[in-house]
Amino acid sequence: MLTQLSIKNYALIDDLNVSFTKGFTTITGETGAGKSILLGGLSLVLGKRADLSSLKNKDQKCIIEASFEIERYALQSFFNANDLDYEDQSILRREILPSGKSRAFINDTPVTLDILSGLGEQLVDIHSQHQTLRLADNDFQMKVIDALADNSKNLDEYTIRLKTYQSILKELQELLNFQSNADKELDYNSFLFQELENAPLKHGIQTALEAEYEELNNVEAILEQLSSAYQLLNSEQLGVLNSISELQQATQKLEGFGKQFEQLNERVQSIAIEIADIANDLELQQDRVEANPKRLEEVNSQLQLFHNLFKKHQVSTVDELIKIREDLSIKVDASINIEARIKEKELAVSETEAELDNIAAEIREKRNAIIPKLKSLLQEKLSALGMASATFKIAVTPAETFNNNGKDLLTFLFSANKGSTYGELKKVASGGELSRIMLTIKSILAAYEHLPTLMFDEIDTGVSGEISNKMGEIMQEMSTNMQVFSITHLPQVASKGVYQYKVFKEEGSATTTTHMKKLSEEERINELAEMLGGKSLSASALAHAKELLESNNEHQKL
Repeated sequence: MLTQLSIKNYALIDDLNVSFTKGFTTITGETGAGKSILLGGLSLVLGKRADLSSLKNKDQKCIIEASFEIERYALQSFFNANDLDYEDQSILRREILPSGKSRAFINDTPVTLDILSGLGEQLVDIHSQHQTLRLADNDFQMKVIDALADNSKNLDEYTIRLKTYQSILKELQELLNFQSNADKELDYNSFLFQELENAPLKHGIQTALEAEYEELNNVEAILEQLSSAYQLLNSEQLGVLNSISELQQATQKLEGFGKQFEQLNERVQSIAIEIADIANDLELQQDRVEANPKRLEEVNSQLQLFHNLFKKHQVSTVDELIKIREDLSIKVDASINIEARIKEKELAVSETEAELDNIAAEIREKRNAIIPKLKSLLQEKLSALGMASATFKIAVTPAETFNNNGKDLLTFLFSANKGSTYGELKKVASGGELSRIMLTIKSILAAYEHLPTLMFDEIDTGVSGEISNKMGEIMQEMSTNMQVFSITHLPQVASKGVYQYKVFKEEGSATTTTHMKKLSEEERINELAEMLGGKSLSASALAHAKELLESNNEHQKL
């Protein structure tokens, strides 16, 4: 329920702040007074896109703020899904900056325009002449039928199953697409896999083979340097080991002359041990290293194989080849097992389709059961609105494919007069008839589901006084379960409101400003009298206005 609306620096509005309550509220004012501006401001805070032309003063920002009581709307899940703080009394705010940028907030948390619009749609339903075009939309018509048929749980279950069905169908199609190419690729992938499987691919093998190749390919040079190094250590006259031995003897003799010589001797002894180990290793390496042309050829052959595979697969390491081999193994296995996977997925599609058909049949049954009641209610209410001969042909028949709201085709035809041909609403109904039909549908829906605040924008345009009186009664009746606003030019409708607000303009020396005020009882009588007979406020107009208001007050007491 809309409880407060604040508009600053928007169009002809400087600063407007107005409070509302539950029930039926009417809004009146002369043509051009700014009723559409008020509606435009409300639309902005509900998520409509804006531009700089919205600003009254181009140097200041426009701020529109609306407070709502939302406890009865079950919107906690929306707030949770969008990471917003939920409050029973929530505030929506829209700011339009002089730069042209726009900002939106819900309970002081910045949000995108899509989120603001998503919440706004669930809080206020602005019904204008343009919105009557929705009547011709099959989805809207089906929504009306489903509301009366109490199909919400069935449709929720159907939606969940439909998503599953569509997901499985997509997976099946991907498998079928894969299969169409798999036969062509299987032989080639199998050949590539077998080639890599036969190659001695192991982690680290490339580094080991390259090191072995370097040694085998340089045996003579290695042996020459090993021998030279060994001779330097073991030469009888100039060998390092003999010199080290003499050095050991010298430092051993110094050891007894002090701590510093003892440490020096320990270092020399350590070096002697290390040099002896090196000499031993040099001798072992000379015995180990030998020419092996056969092994050199084998190592070179393996490295050449790797090089060829690198070039073929456009990689540079054995590890990359191992990864390619693993991927090819998966592809080959998938190709071989594709038939079984397709059959498994086809079975899942068939089972889910059967479940969907069952749910769709239940939805269809409930739709068909409620259609007679819907036709009766429509025709009864429209008769009271001056359309006594209006009749409908509504039928639900099975469709070939699954739709978002079931598996049905809807025929929703209308005839306004006896003997007239039935046709689609948008083709055979006039604008005034569409407005009355939409009001009737909304009044029926109000008894079956929690509708948001309804804002009727001159829905009574072009209808007679008696019909407008009945339209006012319908809106008044709807307001017992919800908040209803009506922007109207007709006194018969305006008098039905529990509260009446007037939109008016004031012209200053340089600017024109739109205002809105809640009318007192006396002000309402004067406003209604002016709507009835003009600004002269004749005695008869005042009496008629008072009579309209008193009649409405008596009705409200009942």
